[in-house]
Amino acid sequence: MADLKNEIQRRRTFAIISHPDAGKTTLTEKLLLYGGAINLAGAVKGKKSSRHAVSDWMEIEKQRGISVTSSVMQFQYNNFCINILDTPGHQDFSEDTYRTLMAADSAVMVIDAAKGVEPQTRKLFKVCTLRHIPIFTFINKMDREARSPYDLLDEIEQELGISTYPMNWPIGSGKEFQGVYDRNQKEIIVFRAVDELANGQHEVPSIEADLNDPALSELIGPYHYQTLCDDVELLDGAGYEFDMDAVRGGALSPVFFGSALTNFGVEPFLKEFLNMTSSPLPREADCGEIDPMRPDFSAFVFKIQANMNRAHRDRIAFMRICSGKFEKGMEVYHMQGGKKIKLAQPQQMMAQEREIVEEAYAGDIIGVFDPGIFSIGDTLCAGSEKFLFGGIPTFAPEHFNRVTQVDTMKRKQFVKGMEQIAQEGAIQIFQELNGGMEEVIVGVVGTLQFDVLEHRLKTEYNVEIRMEGLPYEYIRWIENKEEDFDPKKLNLTSDTRRIQDLKGNYLLLFSNEWSIRWAEEHNPTLKLAEFGRW
Repeated sequence: MADLKNEIQRRRTFAIISHPDAGKTTLTEKLLLYGGAINLAGAVKGKKSSRHAVSDWMEIEKQRGISVTSSVMQFQYNNFCINILDTPGHQDFSEDTYRTLMAADSAVMVIDAAKGVEPQTRKLFKVCTLRHIPIFTFINKMDREARSPYDLLDEIEQELGISTYPMNWPIGSGKEFQGVYDRNQKEIIVFRAVDELANGQHEVPSIEADLNDPALSELIGPYHYQTLCDDVELLDGAGYEFDMDAVRGGALSPVFFGSALTNFGVEPFLKEFLNMTSSPLPREADCGEIDPMRPDFSAFVFKIQANMNRAHRDRIAFMRICSGKFEKGMEVYHMQGGKKIKLAQPQQMMAQEREIVEEAYAGDIIGVFDPGIFSIGDTLCAGSEKFLFGGIPTFAPEHFNRVTQVDTMKRKQFVKGMEQIAQEGAIQIFQELNGGMEEVIVGVVGTLQFDVLEHRLKTEYNVEIRMEGLPYEYIRWIENKEEDFDPKKLNLTSDTRRIQDLKGNYLLLFSNEWSIRWAEEHNPTLKLAEFGRW
């Protein structure tokens, strides 16, 4: 039991989120570098390059030089066992990103120092606030021209509604970037350009900094010295006080400034982050909270991915372990399936690289072979007590296409491919009321998923499709009970469309927000929701 407790307490499971090109994948690589999980750090390159980020594996990702699906990586550092959930940062990302956050205990938000808070960051942040998980901010690219750190902090607070506490403070930016002042350690870490650091070399030594010592003026220059003294005095006098409870409740975000590409500020961030973020958190179930230290194994499925590697041609269900210990070959109860199953071929991933798992603990992510029995949100548990974890939200798509197959003789392959890809959560499929699968409406969170759908249907199912854009921007789930509700009798605007999903749930498609208001005002008993449930 002592071993179980120690193993769980040293777990840290977090997601890295950002807007496109903020440097998330580069930061992920540097963290892996410190943990010895990779030997070479290289930024994601365009399609002509042969080198790609270790966390990007899908063929379409290699062609475009972007992350399309979420990867899971585990490494050891300073006696911590770290699980990184690397989410797509591209603006055309998928619902997969949202669900991945449901499996994390905290989030690292990467922000470009020149651009600040961007649209995708706001969306991801909303998902974090759904679960009140701690958010740590890494303001990246300080070695390039950047906005005022005060403006950046103010924007985070205004746009995201969270207080900030700078753990370190930048000294200049761009060509004038001198380094950062660590407020807690009262040290200056002096910046050195990337070509002065060997690939993989750790941080330059920090210098103890008494701000009353005029000798600092010679080190960083008189202007930067005076600015730093004024800034630190202002922060200490007028800024928020550091409150660990507020951090763990998702109300205060510790902020770090650095440059992931040049390796600057990454290791100090990692050390502080690991000390501040928590070990695996309890999870809500229908019987109450499930303590991670509970000896019986439990987990939920948050991601399903088919054909990760052409050499395997299989389907993997990713599970977040919520309590106890997993052992290879153990028998567990699949709640939704209503039967005991043996978890076959348990694996941990380093992007597309696989390793068979002998054991794993609460906080870890494992992948198991899925013969087609798992769905997103499924609960698995061992022991005498049976329970269900809270469902994973189905997030509202923002783009819609009508999809038909080119060759009508390939209807079986078309239906199979569409249903399997939808089960993975990459797309959502809708039909007209009482309609069939000859013509479907596909909804996605980001438009790149249409390209992924077309690519996968062609390469994996040998099906070519036609896609036609639809003029809808909003979708809402109807929450009224089916027995006392008829969607055909609703009073709606002419451009509102009645549809249903594969489970038979009724939904409405709207062209604009005005149509949503019309529906609510003219149907007083109508209950609409922005999220569904898997």
